[in-house]
Amino acid sequence: MSFPDLPLSLPSLPSHPLAPYGWDDDWHAAFAPYAEQGLLPGRVVRVDRGQCDVVTADGVLRADTAFVVPRDPMRVVCTGDWVAVDPGGDPRFVRTLLPRRTAFVRSTSSQRSEGQVLATNVDHVVICVSLALELDLGRLERFLALALSSTAGAALLGDGPRDTAYEAQPLVLLTKADLVPDAATLSHLVQDVERIAPGVQVLPVSSATGEGVDVFGAVIGGGTSVLLGISGAGKSTLANTLLGDDVMDVRATRDMDGKGRHTTTTRNLLVLPGGGVLIDTPGLRGVGLFDAASGVGQVFSEIEELAEGCRFHDCGHEAEPGCAVLGAIEDGSLPVRRLDSYRKLLRENQRIAAKTDARLRQETLREWKRKGAEGREALAVKRGRVR
Repeated sequence: MSFPDLPLSLPSLPSHPLAPYGWDDDWHAAFAPYAEQGLLPGRVVRVDRGQCDVVTADGVLRADTAFVVPRDPMRVVCTGDWVAVDPGGDPRFVRTLLPRRTAFVRSTSSQRSEGQVLATNVDHVVICVSLALELDLGRLERFLALALSSTAGAALLGDGPRDTAYEAQPLVLLTKADLVPDAATLSHLVQDVERIAPGVQVLPVSSATGEGVDVFGAVIGGGTSVLLGISGAGKSTLANTLLGDDVMDVRATRDMDGKGRHTTTTRNLLVLPGGGVLIDTPGLRGVGLFDAASGVGQVFSEIEELAEGCRFHDCGHEAEPGCAVLGAIEDGSLPVRRLDSYRKLLRENQRIAAKTDARLRQETLREWKRKGAEGREALAVKRGRVR
C-alpha cells in the first residue's frame, strides 16, 4: 500500500498536509500541548503486532506503540486514532493518543467482559449487506445497535462526555445490487431494510455497474467512514472502486453459499480521491454487543415508544395486563420477529454489562489492596520496623 508524499512544512489550516486525513481546528487545538513538547501529530493508518503506520507531515512513519500499551484492551492504538509521535529516533514511538471523538466497539469473540475497538474517530459507520444472500435482518439490527452507540463508546473509553457534535452516523449499503433481477424487487428490499432502520439512509450500490457509487462517495466525502460487514459483502471491492485502483486484495465468493473469503486481514485507512477517508476492515464473523443500550433503544424506537403506553412502568412485555407492546403484536402492527430480536439484544447487552461491572469491581478491589499494602509497608518503615 502506498501513500501520497506529504510536504515537510507544517502550515496552518486548511492547508495543513494532514487535512486530507481529517485534521481540523479541533484536532489542532487538542494537539497544542504536545506540539509544545516537540512531538509530531499523525493519524494511524494501520496497526500490526505492536507497531503502527502513522501518516504525519513528514510522510508515513513506522512507530512502536510500547509507550501506550494499557491494561484496558479498549485503549490500545487503533486505526483511525490521532496520536503524538517522536519527531526522530530509531525506532520511533507513539507517545500518546488524542481523545477519541467516536469509537466503534464490539465485545470480544470470547464473550468476555472486554471490548474490542474496531475503528475510531469515524463520522459514518457503513454497514455493507450483500444482496447475493438472503437478508439477515437480525444481524443488521445488531450492526445498527453498535453503530448508533459509537459516540457513547468514546465516552466509555474515558475520552470525555458524550458530545453530540461528534456523532457517527450509520449508513446501510446494499451491495451487489446488480444481482437483483429487477427494479421492483430491489425497491422492496430497500423498504424492508428501511423498516428496521428508522432514520438511517439505505443505499443500493454495485461496484460492477457503478450504480449508487457516486451517491455513496458524495455522502462520505466530508469525513471518515468505516466499512463493516461479513466476508463477501464487497467492502474491499467497493473501496477499490472509490479509489479508482486495486489497492485492496479481493477474492471471489464461494459459489455454493455466496460467502466470502477473508482477504483483508488488517484495518486500513485510505484517503479517497473525491474527498474523505475510508477505513476498510476484515470481514466480521461475530458482532457482540458492548455498551449498546442506547443503540438498541434507537433501532427499536417503535417498541420503546409503545412501552410508554404500558400499564406498568417496569413492564417486561411478556404476559402483563395492559401491555401496549403485546397489544401491537396482537393487532399486527408490530412483527413478532421484531420483538424477539429486541429482547435478544437487550438480554445480551445486559449480560455483557453485568460482566463488565464485575470486572471493574475486581480491578478496583485489587487496586485498593495494592495501595493498602504499600501504605502499611510505608508506615512500618516510618516506625522503624522494617530495615
